[in-house]
Amino acid sequence: MPFTSLGLCKPLLRAIEEKGYHTPSPIQAQGIPAVLQGHDIMAAAQTGTGKTASFTLPLLQQLAAGQNAAPYQVRALILTPTRELAAQVAASVQEYGKYLSLSSSVVFGGVKINPQMAQLRQGVDILIATPGRLLDLFQQKAVKFESLEVLILDEADRMLDMGFIHDIKKILALLPKKRQNLLFSATFSGEIRTLAKGLLNHPVEISVSPNNSAANTVKQRVFEVDKSHKTALLSHLIRDNLWQQVLVFTRTKHGANRLAQRLERDSIGAVAIHGNKSQGARTRALAEFKSGKVRVLVATDIAARGIDIIELPHVINFELPNVPEDYVHRIGRTGRAGSEGEAISLVSADEVKLLSAIEKVIKQTLVREQEPGFVPIHSVPLTKFAPPIPKPKPAQTKSVPKSRVSTMGGNLKQPPAKPSLRRGRDSSAPPQRQRNKPIRP
Repeated sequence: MPFTSLGLCKPLLRAIEEKGYHTPSPIQAQGIPAVLQGHDIMAAAQTGTGKTASFTLPLLQQLAAGQNAAPYQVRALILTPTRELAAQVAASVQEYGKYLSLSSSVVFGGVKINPQMAQLRQGVDILIATPGRLLDLFQQKAVKFESLEVLILDEADRMLDMGFIHDIKKILALLPKKRQNLLFSATFSGEIRTLAKGLLNHPVEISVSPNNSAANTVKQRVFEVDKSHKTALLSHLIRDNLWQQVLVFTRTKHGANRLAQRLERDSIGAVAIHGNKSQGARTRALAEFKSGKVRVLVATDIAARGIDIIELPHVINFELPNVPEDYVHRIGRTGRAGSEGEAISLVSADEVKLLSAIEKVIKQTLVREQEPGFVPIHSVPLTKFAPPIPKPKPAQTKSVPKSRVSTMGGNLKQPPAKPSLRRGRDSSAPPQRQRNKPIRP
């Protein structure tokens, strides 16, 4: 099915053709007509599925049919969790809407607020924003929402993870009740459904991939290695395989800085990106990585959200994430839009519980490999993934009086107590997703 069959106008089709796209992805084929028909949308789609275009294209067409925004007013609001994702969505809006007479602006923290206020005074048709900076601008009386027609929450699951729920509720209270609402999330968790229940009105529900599944275009590998030899193995793999563009994930900001410095000492161009970096530094780092000036971009999970690099070939988990679902988000940076990608995890013996939790989420066991010269002293045990077994229906038996049971065979052995499922009481359980305090990008 070509894009021409989705009911999009000629200026949009021209922009799509110039980007080299001819056939819509599943999320686009389902989402674009539903948005054009005015429905509220609740969509679950992984990164790399084309979800941004699934809402920007119909949004542009709808707004092009109306009057441009009055001073201080906004006609469509797109909320994103991070600055990088906000910038990515803003670029998509500009690229697809270049043949339409619509205005757009992107606002986020980490940069001066006065230029953003000046833009909003003129009125914008589409505003892309992070929650914290948007509330700051509203308090400065730089933006009004009386003319708002459409609200879009992009990567809603990540916004909840980052503690934005209170900011989101404050923003919702400022918006007119009559509007179209679009919610996009990687998964339909219980918290997302609770948010959707109070936000959406008879939504069309779209899911283009199973929850927490890894893209089938990504080859996943695990290298066993002692913790002290991870950096040396990473340098070896990059040099030996002649990799030119590698995205590496660490758990902490300090770890990202330290790893980038060590790679530089090994004569491998690397730069780190994380929340403590200024917006200018983050933008420069990403530009250098995309252009090939540096071979390695070392990132934390939050900083990497919104990074969109066409045909990124390699993603490396230098350390496994504490939250298993973040593994899916990490490797979703590669193997996008049908291209092939490779995700490699460098796993030490102390991370076996994290690896086991990841395998349960992705519903597969990852084969362990060992690189000659880096064979670990402590190997990573193979944990067999077993899908949950459905509970059998209880057999209908006659009840037995307690007095009879107590006399049958003397003292009966009691079944062993089931281990507590509460994370804090079971040291073998994978770490629980932690709620961060609200972060304002």
